[in-house]
Amino acid sequence: MRTTRVDRRNATFQQWQALLTNRTKRTRAGAFLVQGVRPISLAVQHDWEIQAWLALAGRRSDWAEATMRDKPAPTYALAPDLMAELAEKEDGAELLALVGMPPDDLTRITPEPGRPALVFDRPSVPGNIGTLLRSADALGGSGLVITGHAADPYDPKAVRASTGSMFALPVVRADSHAPVVDWARAQGATLLGTDEHGDHPLPGHDLSGRTVVVVGNETRGMTAAWRDACDATLSIPMGGSASSLNAASAGTVVLYEAARSR
Repeated sequence: MRTTRVDRRNATFQQWQALLTNRTKRTRAGAFLVQGVRPISLAVQHDWEIQAWLALAGRRSDWAEATMRDKPAPTYALAPDLMAELAEKEDGAELLALVGMPPDDLTRITPEPGRPALVFDRPSVPGNIGTLLRSADALGGSGLVITGHAADPYDPKAVRASTGSMFALPVVRADSHAPVVDWARAQGATLLGTDEHGDHPLPGHDLSGRTVVVVGNETRGMTAAWRDACDATLSIPMGGSASSLNAASAGTVVLYEAARSR
């Protein structure tokens, strides 16, 4: 593949820079920038579309060279100061990836028995999306659906918090709860909400079947529409003075309970 040298903040560089901060431009481009050795390695391993490599000009590590060889794509060689800006690190990076977004198609997720799919309704913090994805990957979740007016799973903060797990599990965005409920019913899955006042304690609840677990917004919890749609609402027993868990933590506890019971 031909390599193009970039030594100044030209229009192409500004487009890449906008992908880090501007959700609208990420959506229009259908692509996002990936930073870090592990996320890039997992994107390649799981065969995500690499639209371009942004590489440090000059000598690079064996890992960087092998990664670019394994997944050929147009390559841009950037000056160190430009790479540091895009890497959002003072010491820069030797390789970044411009990665294409997969379609927001619910059929990409299939809840497996004992391996819940997760719904995160209107999350406001990108890092919580990444954290929940990391937990789902570690504990055998089937995938993650983001519903409503929500933070962007392709925000760099979400990608970093997932430590690359977002490339190992399907992530789908949906405008509202309605298509997700229809999809869950078509899958024969039980819809389980999470709430501090849930009517069923999580310990001992049967998670061995096909389940879709709904985690609500960090501050407001689940919407009334989700509460009505759920077949049951689970509560996590708590001690101490805390009234609730962080949303990503609550989802992680449910995933662990499902993994423990498998």
